[in-house]
Amino acid sequence: MTELRKDPVLGRWVIIATERSRRPSDFTQEERRPLGGFCPLCEGNEDRTPPEVLAFRDNSNPPNSRGWSLRVVPNKFPALRIEGDLDREGDGVYDRMNGVGAHEVVIETPLHHESLATLPLKGVENVLRAYRERVIDLRRDSRFQFVIVFKNHGVAAGASLEHPHSQLIALPIVPKRVAEEIEGARDYFQYKDRCVFCDVIRQELQQRKRVISENETFVSIAPFASSFPFETWILPKSHNPNFALGYVDPFRGPFPYEGAAQILQDVLRRLDLVLKDPPYNLIIHNSPFPSRDKDCYHWHIEITPKLTKMAGFEWGTAFFINPTPPEEAAEYMREAR
Repeated sequence: MTELRKDPVLGRWVIIATERSRRPSDFTQEERRPLGGFCPLCEGNEDRTPPEVLAFRDNSNPPNSRGWSLRVVPNKFPALRIEGDLDREGDGVYDRMNGVGAHEVVIETPLHHESLATLPLKGVENVLRAYRERVIDLRRDSRFQFVIVFKNHGVAAGASLEHPHSQLIALPIVPKRVAEEIEGARDYFQYKDRCVFCDVIRQELQQRKRVISENETFVSIAPFASSFPFETWILPKSHNPNFALGYVDPFRGPFPYEGAAQILQDVLRRLDLVLKDPPYNLIIHNSPFPSRDKDCYHWHIEITPKLTKMAGFEWGTAFFINPTPPEEAAEYMREAR
């Protein structure tokens, strides 16, 4: 029978349509064809991007030249611009401010046809290292309250360039979706005096029904109230509220780059095997800064393959219909080799 399940963090209900359960082979995807043509992100085209703000090089080559393994550059067509003041103002019941922020592109590799699933593990570590370095740097700008790190893989997921890359956007406000997640975690903590994410990890590791994989420092799961088929969460086993800033505290230890890179690549490889390289969105869920919710919030990564489409029911109710129970999705993922 179809089930209604409640998300323990957001309090949002989803429909798990068990009676029309869909296997991985039931999801049809548009054929992905190489776009070809000129790519501004490939090595040798450094002059076709804005000047880099961060780069990893193993040689003495100067900035904005060849010989890099990763580059971070401002987006040539940014959603928000870093110059200027916010100039907040009201217009009756309406509020507005200038479109000030930062929008950067993380070029993950000089190789056009690689991906996070196929890079050497050190390359994935470098991507995570770049994310953290840029978030820490952007946090110094007092105009910004939140930085989102995200990756759109494939045209159906919103990628406009084929070359492997991800993005960061610094915002002068805390987005409503982020505030709702923080509030849900805070409410749970006030009621139970425990972190809801820590409780989820504890229960999932005990029951094992929705665990996909784990290592010493991280666990990947198909969440109990998954909104989408094969939705996957990666969570650090040790409590930490902030992906970038939480590990500055010496009592928490250094960021576990190897463990994070290993499980992220493991999940993406399993998705490739099960769903044949699906388009997906990857988002790092992080606390705003300055964080006032160190005890209740727990940073994590959410990966959502783009296998279904939102229609009138979803847009009108914010109810999601998931045709693949997370227990089945986790089993398919565990069996992928």
